[in-house]
Amino acid sequence: MYSNNVKYNFIESELKHCVVCPRKCGIDRTNGQLGYCKTGSEFSISNICIHKGEEPVLSGKNGICNVFFTHCNLQCIYCQNYQISKNNINNKLQKFDEIINKIIDILKQNINIVGFVSPSHVAPQVKEIITELRKKGYNPKFVWNSNGYDNVETLKGLESFIDVYLPDIKYVNNDLSFEYSDAKNYFEIAFKAVKEMFYQKGKKIYLGNDNIIERGVIIRHLVLPEKYNESKEFLKVIANEFGTGVTISLMSQYFPTINVANHKILSKKLKCSEYNKVVDEMYNLGFFNGWVQNCESSKSYIPDFEQTNPFEN
Repeated sequence: MYSNNVKYNFIESELKHCVVCPRKCGIDRTNGQLGYCKTGSEFSISNICIHKGEEPVLSGKNGICNVFFTHCNLQCIYCQNYQISKNNINNKLQKFDEIINKIIDILKQNINIVGFVSPSHVAPQVKEIITELRKKGYNPKFVWNSNGYDNVETLKGLESFIDVYLPDIKYVNNDLSFEYSDAKNYFEIAFKAVKEMFYQKGKKIYLGNDNIIERGVIIRHLVLPEKYNESKEFLKVIANEFGTGVTISLMSQYFPTINVANHKILSKKLKCSEYNKVVDEMYNLGFFNGWVQNCESSKSYIPDFEQTNPFEN
């Protein structure tokens, strides 16, 4: 199953009775059993590439090395990464030594930050990658780029591995989270996860001399069509619980994929007027750290995971 006869300590110990994500399937992924994410104990990675489209403190001038895992513990019907996130597609298994070499090749290009994208269901694999990179003398900043549907106990085990948490907090309304992402209890889970992230890293972000983030939490939120009131409520909850000094990345990049072409709401594009209402609420509440996007930016963020670099069109 594994290459180079490497002993995978985290995989062997944490996936025999898998409770890595909030689904807590309890199955033995090391023995071929598959839970909600339909992912085994191997390394199923779609792409490892330089991405220059993240927030400025992540991308800088040279970009971030992003590792895109396949499958997901949420099944958002509107996901822009649907080519790799759907759990009914084949896993794209890669050899461990090749993964490490690809990351190192990118790090040698004056890049010192690695992002793990959609990692909530593969935390043990993430830790194996980080451990091996450190063994080989590489210790870049590591970013946990998740959907927010993270198990707190798993996050506690990541404290010494992850430098930056980048959760995309999607909803405060659980009816909406169930309809759109197949998660009945999303808000309670995500809220506890963010509290743990702030407990580990604090509420400020810390930058190095090159203005690349070294430590902290950035909360992302994607505004959906006709759901600007949901987004405004999200901002109020964050302000009330964590204060307005936390860092928010408010995204307007929603683009309707072919999977929602017939959906009565999600088939629509986000209107600038809708996004601007959320931006106004963000400023009215007093948030002062973070980023907003151009409301016409959606076409700039459409990936194609059939390419070596999904974001180079």
